[in-house]
Amino acid sequence: MLEDTSADTAAAAAAAATLHLRIVIVGATVDLLRDVPFHEARPEQVAERVDISVQELAQHFPSWDGLVLAALDRWNGARMDEVTREVGDGSTVDLLRAIVASNAEDPALMRLLVALLSVAGNPDHPMSTYLRSRYQLFFAQVKRGLERDVATGRAPHTMDPRRGAEQLIGLYEGLQLQALLRNELDLVPAFDRAVARLERGWMERYEPQAQRRLATWSDATWSDDAWSL
Repeated sequence: MLEDTSADTAAAAAAAATLHLRIVIVGATVDLLRDVPFHEARPEQVAERVDISVQELAQHFPSWDGLVLAALDRWNGARMDEVTREVGDGSTVDLLRAIVASNAEDPALMRLLVALLSVAGNPDHPMSTYLRSRYQLFFAQVKRGLERDVATGRAPHTMDPRRGAEQLIGLYEGLQLQALLRNELDLVPAFDRAVARLERGWMERYEPQAQRRLATWSDATWSDDAWSL
């Protein structure tokens, strides 16, 4: 009986040690991806940081892609938990703005997310299916949030939540890409300006007449005063 108890204790201790090492490995991968561009990161660098062999690393994470995704989930998940707490019961636009502000404060995560969008766009890449599923979940979260905003009066009923989600995410992704390529772009104010225009458009019923309106605009419409915010 004592031998059985002792064996169970040893097995539990070994399992706890294994879990702890895996947590340490994922944390070291997050740190590596903070310091090194995604396309330059290698499993050998993680093993060196944890002070284990590459072979031992492979025993816990046989796939480098799987380890990168585990690190992404840890890193982005912690960020999203913090953002969600900050926003509380705010609107969906408030949530996206908080994500934008978080990205501005942590550009390494923003760079990784943009890099992985390219990976997700390649259906033949091993990470593509998972990344696409996470992207669909994000889109669904934004769409549901806008549906709730319309229902509670925080967004106009003239806005289609599906189209609104497409547009809001388009602003978020497009501006963060510009922020990576244009040092002079101040990301959060740029988002605020763009969203102010977007929300103004949401208050009007959509009519597919953009080309006709453009053709009838006068030069006066394009004055500096008309476009300043």
